[in-house]
Amino acid sequence: MSQFFKIEAIEEVRDLMFEQKPYQKISNGIEISVWPEFIDNKVTGVGEIFIWSYQVRIENRNKFAVKLISRYWRIIDENGELQEVKGEGVVGEQPTINPQNSFQYSSGIHLACPSGIMSGTYKMQNLDNQEFFEVAIPPFSLDALVLKSLLN
Repeated sequence: MSQFFKIEAIEEVRDLMFEQKPYQKISNGIEISVWPEFIDNKVTGVGEIFIWSYQVRIENRNKFAVKLISRYWRIIDENGELQEVKGEGVVGEQPTINPQNSFQYSSGIHLACPSGIMSGTYKMQNLDNQEFFEVAIPPFSLDALVLKSLLN
């Protein structure tokens, strides 16, 4: 398979994903849109893992610029196991988002189960008055496209 074909296929999948309705939430003048996508499941030395990517768009609908300071994710798998992830920025950046503009990034998650749910918050800073505020990330479903065996 040529590199050109691989790039074309990746772009086609990305375009199809963005045609799907995202999970969305608006809070404090910031609209968060999330597109999760199941990638694969793998068997490792410690068991099976299920892998998802997710695309996030952060749109600033305010009349002032904001800076994304930190993130907090809450991930619960189908067995009720909770993971919490806290950190500065997203994907190594603390982006400034001007009024009526957006920032978009991709990331990923893996679970030991074929389904779960993610939600969270971003800590933002209003760059006009330097005040901090939180923005809700909408809960979104992580569902693997694998069939579970059924016992009769």
